[in-house]
Amino acid sequence: MREGRTEIDVRFRRRGRADLAVFHELVPPPSGGGHQFLRALLGELERRGLRVERNRISSETPACLFNSFNFDERRLRRFARTDCRMVHRVDGPLAAYRGFDDGTDSRVAQLNRELAQATVVQSRYSLEAHRECGIELRAPRVIPNAVDPAIFHPPRVRDARAGRSLRLIATSWSDNPRKGADVLSLLDRSLDGTRFTLTFVGRTSATLERARVLGPLPSRQLADVLRSHDIYVAGSVNDPASNALLEALACGLPALYRASGGHPEIVGDGGVPFEAPEDALPALERLVSELDERRAAIRVPRLDEVADRYLEALLG
Repeated sequence: MREGRTEIDVRFRRRGRADLAVFHELVPPPSGGGHQFLRALLGELERRGLRVERNRISSETPACLFNSFNFDERRLRRFARTDCRMVHRVDGPLAAYRGFDDGTDSRVAQLNRELAQATVVQSRYSLEAHRECGIELRAPRVIPNAVDPAIFHPPRVRDARAGRSLRLIATSWSDNPRKGADVLSLLDRSLDGTRFTLTFVGRTSATLERARVLGPLPSRQLADVLRSHDIYVAGSVNDPASNALLEALACGLPALYRASGGHPEIVGDGGVPFEAPEDALPALERLVSELDERRAAIRVPRLDEVADRYLEALLG
């Protein structure tokens, strides 16, 4: 990670004492992927010396980033000014991700039309899926998520594979069945226990009888657990930009992943895809045979570069 200010940072500093506003209701960790990413992004910006206001816009603030629908809408409308550039970070579409439509996507689209001058989406999948739903976002650009490299990074020394089982792990903050409960259940009942172990961290609707199950963990503890495993299982459906998957890749785990949503964009060559749950076991065998190659192919976005791209979007 770079130290000190970049040219983009300096341009912000010249425009006033308040460099940036962020509207998002952060909750304490452990928490979902959106919270995790924004916490990492804000940490990077503040390490550069930028002044970031939370859930307010001062008279000197040149730009505001507001996240999806996770903020006090009335408060944002009260603070919004025509001379403050408004950038909307949009996830989803949530109906495709959640499996039901409660009107949230329509609400997000309305906020985007009425308040945003530009939009950030986390994957090409997300952008195209919104268009398929008839939602045209304001001046969209794709900027992937990133994780804090001080927390999520590969182990210094990896356990030798000889003489032990391969360790699979899946994580999820949400217990929505579309987070991969069908894949977890299949693996739990079908894996050869002499060759594999399965760990799950977080919340799930799957009934797991053989896997080791841990509750939600703070980031540093979660990263330690990830680094002690060999393969990450990403079974979610229409997940636009899984932060959990990014965290695992950043810890050096090749992914066994469902070819759905933004997973293929995130993983690239750092894993092996499958379509239906019953395809997961053959895909796992392929991944095992290519494990070192797939691990070497892992590429994750750098937090400092993602922060630069957010600042470019906010500068306009």
